[in-house]
Amino acid sequence: MTLGSFFHYGSIAGTIACSALGISIGLSYIAKGAIDALYTQPSAHKEISKISILAMALTETGGVIGLTVSLMLFITTLKLDNTLLYPGLARFGIFFTTGLVSLFVGIVSALPARQACLSVARQPFFSTKIMNLLLITMSIVQTPIIFGFLAAVMINSQANTAESIGQALAILSAGVCLGIGSIGPAYGQSIYAAQACETLGNNRDTYRGILTFSLISQAMIESPIIFALLITLVILGTTSNLMTPIQAVVTTVAGFCVGINNIATGISSGRTAAAASKQITHNLSSYTAITRTSLIAQGLIDTFAIYGLLIGLLLLFLGK
Repeated sequence: MTLGSFFHYGSIAGTIACSALGISIGLSYIAKGAIDALYTQPSAHKEISKISILAMALTETGGVIGLTVSLMLFITTLKLDNTLLYPGLARFGIFFTTGLVSLFVGIVSALPARQACLSVARQPFFSTKIMNLLLITMSIVQTPIIFGFLAAVMINSQANTAESIGQALAILSAGVCLGIGSIGPAYGQSIYAAQACETLGNNRDTYRGILTFSLISQAMIESPIIFALLITLVILGTTSNLMTPIQAVVTTVAGFCVGINNIATGISSGRTAAAASKQITHNLSSYTAITRTSLIAQGLIDTFAIYGLLIGLLLLFLGK
């Protein structure tokens, strides 16, 4: 067995293994939340079961994408020489775009789903509104998986063009950028979505305000993922040709820079929005002031993601 074959087959097995691990843990937490909610409010069993099933179906997205990508990798490379180091190393970036992303998204998706079940137990006659909010917020949480799938297809198509260690590392860094860059925002979105569902369960009069705030706030939390996707696409667009050693180093560093930069930004923005949502529960009359303060703070937090994007673009376009 060569190192190239280890990376190649490791990316196939690691992608589906991590996807299954994250989804399984997430589904177990959702099921536990539904059972706890049924214990609290047995008469709402139909509503709780409906919400938990829909939430589990959404959470399964990562598992389906993980299986699809693993099959794609296996089938499209059957007739290729999978012992080569450079294509194998480049293809290992798919593990980050799909396996790592599905692992974290699968786990954190359980946070809003579990809280929605408990909120229905408190507000059984308001279950439709709670379900609407859950589906909107959970759908946004799943977007890194879709981005990861698109990046995986592009990496798989370019991996065979890797003819040097630098080019292979550059393609790998594209996967690392999106994979690591999705962790913070996905967790931040889940923190906020869980608190939003709890807010609705504690005070159903907040529905319209929370729904509007959710769309704006989650768009801001999502911004770093868009930046990571942009850098990933730029990197993949510049690795189709032979690269000099300095170009390879600069491209690799740019991917890691943006990916790591997004972790704290996404989590901090999500925590800020969650705190605002909690305050809206008890101070609905101050909704405008609370949301304005939160959005300003989130905007300032997101400036660090913009700084990372700026440095990444400068490295890619001027660092060569």
